[in-house]
Amino acid sequence: MRCGRSRSKFLAEIRWLAAEPPANSAVMAKLKKRYVCQACGSVSPRWQGQCSDCAEWNTLVEDASAVVTPFSARHDLRSGGRAVELVGLDAEVALPERLGTSIKEFDRALGGGLVAGSATLIGGDPGIGKSTLLLQAAANLASRGLPVAYISGEEAADQVRLRARRLGLGRAPVKLAAATSVRDILTTLGDGVPPALVVIDSIQTMHSDLIEGAPGTVSQVRASAHELIRFAKETGTALVLVGHVTKDGSIAGPRVLEHMVDTVLSFEGERSHQYRILRAAKNRFGGTDEIGVFAMAEGGLEEVSNPSALFLTHRGEAVSGAVVFPALEGTRPVLVEIQALTVRLASGATPRRAVVGWDSGRLAMILAVLEARCGLSFSTAEVYLNIAGGYRVSDPAADLAVAAALVSALSERPVRCRARRLPRRFQGIGELGFERALVPASVGSSCGLALTGFRTLGEFVDHLLAR
Repeated sequence: MRCGRSRSKFLAEIRWLAAEPPANSAVMAKLKKRYVCQACGSVSPRWQGQCSDCAEWNTLVEDASAVVTPFSARHDLRSGGRAVELVGLDAEVALPERLGTSIKEFDRALGGGLVAGSATLIGGDPGIGKSTLLLQAAANLASRGLPVAYISGEEAADQVRLRARRLGLGRAPVKLAAATSVRDILTTLGDGVPPALVVIDSIQTMHSDLIEGAPGTVSQVRASAHELIRFAKETGTALVLVGHVTKDGSIAGPRVLEHMVDTVLSFEGERSHQYRILRAAKNRFGGTDEIGVFAMAEGGLEEVSNPSALFLTHRGEAVSGAVVFPALEGTRPVLVEIQALTVRLASGATPRRAVVGWDSGRLAMILAVLEARCGLSFSTAEVYLNIAGGYRVSDPAADLAVAAALVSALSERPVRCRARRLPRRFQGIGELGFERALVPASVGSSCGLALTGFRTLGEFVDHLLAR
């Protein structure tokens, strides 16, 4: 060769460069693009209109992946690390320390209160009362002498201060700030005694300078939440993150966000109604079957100790199509009124089915059973089903109550007797003036109520229609 080097020496240098890249090769390496679905978190090497895993449209967002070099691709993680300690299941474990917020319904949904060092994610529609509830909880803890920090990324500090004055919390010693930089927030919180509670409102507005991208993107939400949760675990601070929701009510952002936190709370309710329901969808320190019920008032959110009185309409004379059902929410029954209406149509018209507060698929199934097994014709009638008060029932035990409401509406006969773990469902029913209940024949305990049992749905329909 003209350069004076032999061919074998030149090839040896090429092999050495390929096997051992220079120290700054990670900087020179090209970033490999990938696209992450914001609905399910699946990763795709290229952009496409529809996610191949969850079938959602326009949810793939570009996400910068880690730098891949020939050196890193050739090595694995099975050696060179620090050995971790493995313990048995019978090791002594202390119960987690809880912080009671003095809001009983909030603490009930959490399983007893906020856990020190835990991360809680709370989501809900805009204007439902998330910030109001957390501001009330933060003020209660701060009034007991605990250090509390409230970080707002959506509102200015003066806006939060004005809301606190309207709620009568203006003198609560809550440390307030308006910031979106995670680095600035962690630097501030790490200076001095760590707070007992930190509220981040909201996680979609936070920004980490370690990751490229605008706030709210998949990579930014994941990186910001990771840094904040790590701070909470290391310092024992109870962290509460406020999350935006999509149009279908699920928390916006990557699905992995719900896996990163310890507790996921959903704040439900219609803004046209005064009630609000706080429901736990995930809780590593307690159960997910408890709910907290609140009523929106001029002075903020007020607790509702007896939710049955909130969801029952005023009952005077008996009305056809109305049935009371004790829905079981955790350890207490919630009495709700199921209202049905049927309207006969002319032959040839297509009947409509409208449902509010219940599963429309289960309604179609019950209508089919009533028509096929009980001889009732709903095919020529429009059917409307509503859960009074805007409450949403997911208890499968409500099937019998829905069937009773439908039969009562179709026959225009009022249900004069109101209706597994039935003894618990019947707690408090007598206090609201109920004396009888229609139940399956296998139920034996009455808790002071007069029970009428039925073996089949046909027997139940015959009783309602006085056949």
